[in-house]
Amino acid sequence: MVTRELLTIELVPRTAWYKNVRSNVAPEEWDRLRRIISERANYICEVCGGRGRQWPVECHEVFAYDDERRVQKLVRLVVLCPACHQVKHIGLAGARGHMREATAHMARVNNWSLEDARHYIEGCFEIWSRRSCHQWTLDISYLEQFGVKAEATAPAAPK
Repeated sequence: MVTRELLTIELVPRTAWYKNVRSNVAPEEWDRLRRIISERANYICEVCGGRGRQWPVECHEVFAYDDERRVQKLVRLVVLCPACHQVKHIGLAGARGHMREATAHMARVNNWSLEDARHYIEGCFEIWSRRSCHQWTLDISYLEQFGVKAEATAPAAPK
């Protein structure tokens, strides 16, 4: 029996925006990583099993947050269809006018009511708000298994 992963939201704290794998590796390295991860998943979404129309899948960075030490640590790269990827970044989806569409997709994939999905989203934004009050150190050492030299990047010093 195949079990699929629950579709969750992964809001990056505002203070960590644009501090990710793509901003810390050369474009050709990011393309290589995306190809490896996509091929490993047979170009099928690891959450819903779907594929996108314009492009089949996208590579998503999964981070764990150590709220005491304020470390944002890369723990996985996964392949998602564009609809599932939009849910992962639901704040951006909302800013682009796609909140209703993303909420409906998450509810459908997780077999939730729209009300349950909205409550879940609200809780995620509360955590995001608390985390956005702090600077984060980025740890992408996960990439070393792919031959990418990666060092932790500390937050910028206050001015």
